[in-house]
Formats: sequence, C-alpha cells, structure tokens
Amino acid sequence: MKRIIIIYTGLMFILVIVLSSCYKDIIVPEMASGPDDLPPQQVSYIGELAPMFNTSCAVAGCHVTGAHKPYLTTAVSYGEIVNGGYVNLANPKESKLYQMITGEMAQYMPAPVKTNTQKVYDWIRNGAPNN
Repeated sequence: MKRIIIIYTGLMFILVIVLSSCYKDIIVPEMASGPDDLPPQQVSYIGELAPMFNTSCAVAGCHVTGAHKPYLTTAVSYGEIVNGGYVNLANPKESKLYQMITGEMAQYMPAPVKTNTQKVYDWIRNGAPNN
C-alpha cells in the first residue's frame, strides 16, 4: 500500500511539474495611442501651411520680410523655414518651428490649434516637402 501511495505521489509530482512548464506568455501589441504612433497624414505646404502662416504669422510687425525671422509671407516662407534651420527631419518634435507653434506662439495659431499644429508636425514627419 505504501508503495502505491509513493508511486501515486511521484506521478502527481511529475504531472504538476510538466503542466506548470507548459506556461506560455501571450504578448498583445500595444495600440496606437498618440500622434507619434500613427503614420503622418499628407499635408500640402502650398495649399495648407503657407496660407495659414501668411494669415496668422505674416502680419504687420511679426514675420513679414524685414521683421522677425523666419519670414512667413507666402513667397519666401518655405525657403526661410527649411533653409533657416527651423525643421529637424530626424526628430520632428525638436524642430524650432514645431516648438514655437506649440509653445510661445501657440496663441497666434488659427483655430483649431491642435489640428493645425498636427498638420505642421505631420508635414515635418513627411520630410517637409515643397508640395
């Protein structure tokens, strides 16, 4: 009888070890939660951003030619932004342009501010094309 109990206990012990070693981790990918996780939307500089900069930023005394850099009148704004070092393609959030429109110049952005700053961010993430 003792022998059967010992064998039975041994089999139960082996069964517990085998079943516990069959544990399998299930890794669930995280869902996209922010603007950095989603692919950038196509944004036209000439059609969307240049007019926005021209009406909101290139007003008397602000970013017109001869005032504060970068000059944001439609004719020169692209060259001023891209060639003036205001765009960081490697790290778009570190771009001077993006930091300014989300920081101290955010109050001058046209409504809806979040949508317009997202357009600028996506444009930079797309490589700041002159389209």
